[in-house]
Order: sequence, then C-alpha cells, then structure tokens
Amino acid sequence: MTSPPVDQRTAAQLSDIHVLFGGRVALGGVSLAAIPGAITVIAGPNGAGKSTLLEVLAGTREATSGVRVVSATMAFIPQRAAIPPRLPVTVRDVVTVGAWGRIGRWRRMSPQMRARVDLTMDRLEVRALAPQPFGALSGGQQQRTLLAQGLMRGADLLLLDEPTTGLDAASRHRIRRIMREEADRGAALVCVSHDEDVIAEADQVLRLEEGRVAGEVTAAAR
Repeated sequence: MTSPPVDQRTAAQLSDIHVLFGGRVALGGVSLAAIPGAITVIAGPNGAGKSTLLEVLAGTREATSGVRVVSATMAFIPQRAAIPPRLPVTVRDVVTVGAWGRIGRWRRMSPQMRARVDLTMDRLEVRALAPQPFGALSGGQQQRTLLAQGLMRGADLLLLDEPTTGLDAASRHRIRRIMREEADRGAALVCVSHDEDVIAEADQVLRLEEGRVAGEVTAAAR
C-alpha cells in the first residue's frame, strides 16, 4: 500500500490512524497535522480516544495501522508523572532533566544553563518549590514542573495532555499564555483538553467521538 504524501510544512503528521484494543476500536481512521506556530487541541468526551491519539503522536503507543511522521524535536508532557513518588528528586532536578538534550546527560551545567533553568521555573511559578521533593507536590504543582521540564528542552513540537487540570484560575491563565508564547516562537503544540478556555485559544480543534473524527474547525471559523 502506498503511504499518503507527507506535508513538509508540518512538524508531525498522522494519517489514517487505527488503534484496536482487544478487538475494540479506540481510534478509527484519524488524521492530524501539527503545524509550526499553531496550537492544535484534541477535544471530545471521556473515552473518545484523545489521549490515545496523543500517545500515538508521541510514539509511546503503537498504532494498529496508519502512518506517523515526526520531523521536529519533541517534548511530551503527560498529565501524570511517571516518577515514583518516593524517588528522591527535587523540583529543580526534574526541570534540569529537560536540559539534557542540550548539554548531555550528567554533564556539568554552565552558569548560563542554570540561569535558564531558573527562568523557566519562574515562568511556571515553581522556582520557590525548587528544593522540594517532587513527590510531595500537589497534582497541579507537578503538572507545572513537568511543563517546565518540557520547555527546557526547547523542542519544536510540544505535546500536552490536559495541561490545566487541577490548576487554579491564575495558573490556567499562565499556562494558556505560555502555550501561545511557544506557538509564537514557531513551535507546534498539540494539546488534549476539556478546558473551554484552552479550546478557545486553539488555532485548530480536532473533535473526537468514540475514536473517530466528529469535527474539525479553525479558530477563525468559530
């Protein structure tokens, strides 16, 4: 079978993605393009396949069939941390991991890179938590810390799963502003969200129902 053409203007592209779980259709023929400079939101009810689609795009879940092409550096910020709660790592440790792609694992950080870590924690308002154990944080604080780690990577493709869940109104506003800032610098953002304010910020919205595309609109058309 001939693969569909890949749009060279995209940071990542999924074409006709199918995912089956034990014979059940989790995704049925879904396509998505992550566009540099744009925010794409995957919306829909619980169980619609939103997180499954994001995982396929991230490469953490294999599709049953379809084509996945990623042409940009990527940072995947999941909704829940995979870090064991008793692991003795601090907030600063978690954010610093995001710099490894720039400086190499376990290499000494320059003063400039340490300053970048501080600035990134400031953007997410977690610098005051820097010495705290990551496992002791609230869910919202962990989410902001993981997003800071993702921003430290300087990736051109950011994948976010429910980035505003568990946050207060001020923090949700800050996350939406950061998402737009990252898009303005040229990154492609793909975000799963139920948050109507996040959806309103999107440049394109892919709506799923029962694993299939139920609607796709652009912000200009809404």
